[in-house]
Amino acid sequence: MKRTLPLIVILITLSLLGLIWLQASWLENILEVGEVQLFHKVSDAGTSVANDLSKSVHNSPSLNITRKPGFRFGFDLSKLAKPPSIADRFSQQDIYKKLEVSFEKEGLKKLSFDFAVVNDQGEVAMHSRNFEEELMETTNNHRTIIPITSGNASDIENMSAIENLIIIVPDYKKQVWDSLKWVIAAVAIFMLIILAAFYVTLKTLLNQKKLSEIKSDFINNMTHELKTPLATISLAIDAVRNEKVYNDKEKFQYFTGIIKEENKRMNKHVETILQAALMEKQELQLNFKKLHMHDIVKNVLDNYELQLKEKMGRVVFLLNAKNDLISADEIHFTNMISNLIDNAIKYSKDNPVIKVTTHSSNKLVVLSVEDNGIGMTKENAKRIFEKFYRAHTGNVHNVKGFGLGMSYVKTVIDAHKGKIKVDSTLGKGTIFTVEMPLDIP
Repeated sequence: MKRTLPLIVILITLSLLGLIWLQASWLENILEVGEVQLFHKVSDAGTSVANDLSKSVHNSPSLNITRKPGFRFGFDLSKLAKPPSIADRFSQQDIYKKLEVSFEKEGLKKLSFDFAVVNDQGEVAMHSRNFEEELMETTNNHRTIIPITSGNASDIENMSAIENLIIIVPDYKKQVWDSLKWVIAAVAIFMLIILAAFYVTLKTLLNQKKLSEIKSDFINNMTHELKTPLATISLAIDAVRNEKVYNDKEKFQYFTGIIKEENKRMNKHVETILQAALMEKQELQLNFKKLHMHDIVKNVLDNYELQLKEKMGRVVFLLNAKNDLISADEIHFTNMISNLIDNAIKYSKDNPVIKVTTHSSNKLVVLSVEDNGIGMTKENAKRIFEKFYRAHTGNVHNVKGFGLGMSYVKTVIDAHKGKIKVDSTLGKGTIFTVEMPLDIP
């Protein structure tokens, strides 16, 4: 696992970077294609409008006058020969509407544009509102010039450009981006999903690695914890078999007492492991009933009186909760408090002082168990409720266990819809604070 994990991470990272590069290249290409398609569609739509204008203006019936010899008008007939212009037949709004309809047919319904009609002398006959302003911008705007021809469409040789239709698409790159926004959004979402999958995969691999290490430590601890009482029982049985010990009632009782105590110790270890298995399957059975927290705390501390005397320790009670009635499972809740007290004693040095405090509010009763032990780092405090996790004990070598006590505590409190938090300072001690909902009728 130690060798394969870095390789897996490198391979996934390279694959991800390659995929990102491919997606970026594809997106760049699709934008270029989008620009080319936009230009073609603008040109096609403009040509359609130019042809329509040409038919409407230049192919309309003209004034025919038959000259007779010697007949003269009082004005110049050459003026009647001047072809009509687009501006003579259509308004700016008419042409804008024609362009808008033509763009819509080409799939450019929301296209922003400006236009102008220019005669063959280069003079602007009509233009849209922002045409002059957009004409000056040549970097971001795209300009299309379409001739408006005169003559029969079938007679190409006689066609000539009388006027020109100029169409300007302002900030065309932005408009292409806008037209492809759903495609770009889909690509972005897809990449985020891949990044999330990479993150989850990496996190899972690291968690599996950490869990593997923790379980290895657990197996080592379990082996040691079971071997010690077994070795003690074996020695005690050999001693009991000795005739001198067998005939000495006091020694016989001493060694049989050792066997009994070590047997209890092994049973406790087995029970702890079974409890962990039940928690893993989420099969913790609870029998709720009304209990007074102060009574449970006092009963638990009575059981630890001998251990505290051996360490020359003491308990400071500050049971200030006016209301301590809760709905809880007596066995599991008692075991939970027992674990907190046992943890406080176990990680204390000489002369431990265990401070047990309670207070209540309208909805909660709060229990604090404070010790003056070795404390722990912030990293240990964050992980203290993880299954199989054991904090480093520094120079304290007599601390035993499987790393299941605090995990059990958290599971029991969660099952009772309570909360627990830990506050610890290395070398000064630890405070566990439990919040439990009151049993309010």
